[in-house]
Amino acid sequence: MPRSARRAQLLESALEVFVAQGYHAAAMDDIAERAGVSKPVLYQHFPGKLDLYLALLEQAADRIIGATRQALASTPDNKQRVAATMRVFYDYMSNAQGAFRLVFESDLTNDDGVRARVERVENSCAFAIADVIQEDTGLPRPEAELLGMALAGMAQVTARYWVQSGRSIPRDEAARLLAQISWRGISGFPKADGGKIEAGG
Repeated sequence: MPRSARRAQLLESALEVFVAQGYHAAAMDDIAERAGVSKPVLYQHFPGKLDLYLALLEQAADRIIGATRQALASTPDNKQRVAATMRVFYDYMSNAQGAFRLVFESDLTNDDGVRARVERVENSCAFAIADVIQEDTGLPRPEAELLGMALAGMAQVTARYWVQSGRSIPRDEAARLLAQISWRGISGFPKADGGKIEAGG
């Protein structure tokens, strides 16, 4: 198997183990067994359990940051932008692999490397939203960042609650409700040109 394909296989197996057991309870033996390889093969790719966990966390972080930026760039219509961005978090949390648990429910946040990667997700998503808010409203950067953090935080917290409470509302409906309340809040801010942040730009 090519090295890149083997690495991807090991990361997939490790994700299953870490999501099911958490960092502290997971063992490299479990991951090697899940991947169907020997421990020496696993160690050829990842020197230790923390290295493997950080690689997974980096992968998970890149995925949600990329999806957030893509949603914001998907349309010039601000109402649809809000809806697309909120939907990113619900799609991410509902993924059967449960990668979001590594980012938002890690049992290793006392590690500097883990904490830095979690903060990168929070800040990158919030600041991407802030970029759009600042461009449209002309608000000072600190205010735009605070609003971006509020919207990203609301999306993350409510999407996690939706998963933890048993997904009693269909995913699309839950995302729509969140988009609705988010849009009602953000659309009230004046645009830089004197109008309001309304659908269509």
